Amino acid sequence: MASTADFKNGLCLEMNNDIFSIVEFQHVKPGKGAAFVRTKMKSLRTGKTLEKTFNAGEKVTTARVEKRAHQFLYKDDLGYNFMDTDNFEQISLEERLIERSNLLKDGQLVDILVHAEHETPLSVELPPFVELMITYTEPGIKGDTATNALKPATVETGATVMVPLFVEQDTLIKVDTRDGSYSERVK
Repeated sequence: MASTADFKNGLCLEMNNDIFSIVEFQHVKPGKGAAFVRTKMKSLRTGKTLEKTFNAGEKVTTARVEKRAHQFLYKDDLGYNFMDTDNFEQISLEERLIERSNLLKDGQLVDILVHAEHETPLSVELPPFVELMITYTEPGIKGDTATNALKPATVETGATVMVPLFVEQDTLIKVDTRDGSYSERVK
């Protein structure tokens, strides 16, 4: 058990037969009335966000969630297969547990959030940036660089990323996994 005074970003709470991670919170003390805490939480099972207001000092049930390092092996009919880097055990997970699964390539290291008491996987966290090779993109037209124009590029995982006009095919780029956008060329 914890109270609203213990809230911090990343804290996991059990509510309504689900586990929520606090994305952001704000303690509000109005001039009139009791203080309260406004939170924005993300469900670890469904990925949906929820805004909830708690009274100051309200007790909440915390969930013990662990991050475990895994390596992505391959995808098959059963789902995405990962190997624990500590004990080499393999698990297969559904695609719904992986946000931006189209940026996942073989051998990629990821963190899997596991509910420690039930040993059930909750979600897969990709690293903030991944390096991917561009397999196809249209050539940029010389002189079109006056504006911040973007063009679609297909990367080695099959995902489509919008890149600047100067980026060519067979270029290694860094992609932000939080929003799937181009970050920079890798030198």
